[in-house]
Amino acid sequence: MPDSPTTAPRAAARDFHAYPWWSPRFWHGMPAGVWFGLVREHGGRIGLTKLGLAATVSAMSGFNSLLGALSDARFRRQLRDRPSTPAPLFIVGHWRSGTTLLHELAMLDERFCCPNTYECFAPGHFLLTEDTLTRALSWMIPSKRPMDDVAAGWDRPQEDEFALMNMGAPSCYRRIAFPATSPDRPEALDLTRLPPEEIDRWKRALRRFLGMLAVRDPRRPVLKSPPHTARVGVLAEMFPESRFLHVVRDPFVVIPSTLRLWRSLHDVQSLQVDRGEALESYVFAAFEEMHRAFERDRAALGPDRLFEVRYERLVADPVATMEEVYERLGLGGFDRVRPALVRQAESMRRYRTNTYRHDPRLVAEISARCRGFLDRHGYAAPAVD
Repeated sequence: MPDSPTTAPRAAARDFHAYPWWSPRFWHGMPAGVWFGLVREHGGRIGLTKLGLAATVSAMSGFNSLLGALSDARFRRQLRDRPSTPAPLFIVGHWRSGTTLLHELAMLDERFCCPNTYECFAPGHFLLTEDTLTRALSWMIPSKRPMDDVAAGWDRPQEDEFALMNMGAPSCYRRIAFPATSPDRPEALDLTRLPPEEIDRWKRALRRFLGMLAVRDPRRPVLKSPPHTARVGVLAEMFPESRFLHVVRDPFVVIPSTLRLWRSLHDVQSLQVDRGEALESYVFAAFEEMHRAFERDRAALGPDRLFEVRYERLVADPVATMEEVYERLGLGGFDRVRPALVRQAESMRRYRTNTYRHDPRLVAEISARCRGFLDRHGYAAPAVD
């Protein structure tokens, strides 16, 4: 489950889950051209303690390039004549707002499919290698994500942003690899700020990935990715029959939890040792850009294409919330999924949340920089010690 309404954990709360050194990082799924292009972009400034990790990624990149070529040859006809699938349902919302919970609730509906961790890790060759390598490498994946108690595994629902990044599309997640030499403002979050040729490259990557998913499973794809919150206009134009489900949550919870998320990702995934001086500036800049773009784009979508839920209501009554989602977005068939949602709601009651204290300085900063969002959604600053 995502973090509880908090800002900073008390001493009793646990630290990040230990992430074994042998477990794969995102970059291990990149082909050589994408990987070495990323390294060149940052002048090869890899931390001394990260050289071993970089060496394994470099070795794997050649392997990924070879398997990608073999997969393209093996599945050329299926990709050319891929089955037609319904337009995607996009789950959007800021990091740590509850998008993962919504994604897993949506996947209780057997009419839907989604990309899993392996498919987003190795988008170039999962059609060829998924069955074999996920069995052989299952021991490499920890049972929990490093930043929370959410289950992890090759077969778990995953963000398609990682697949697009590993395919070489513009992505704000490239920053995770080199946080110390990246700017403190997001790149490739709001796609309209990119040159037209870069937007086209991003669109081609997404269409290709969805094509590969359709070959694997022709059901309606449900795609969850926080960066897509800033891309609703682009996605709506690409897929005129698509639907969008937006989740919002208290920024006094979301911002501190997002800072924790990025620290854990930098600790586990990055190729540099980052002291985090620019992290808070980056998180606020991304929050502002994401919601500015979302509010700009949502005006063009009717109520049958975009529906917004509050995380607090979703957790309190997931069944009623999802029933309204189905009704408002015209998804149909809710009675078929209701029993599974009821069972999931019962299991959610067993989760325990951490206790926290608020940081007065951060509360003041959130109050100032997130004022528009707070006023729009009716969130108020918490009392501080």
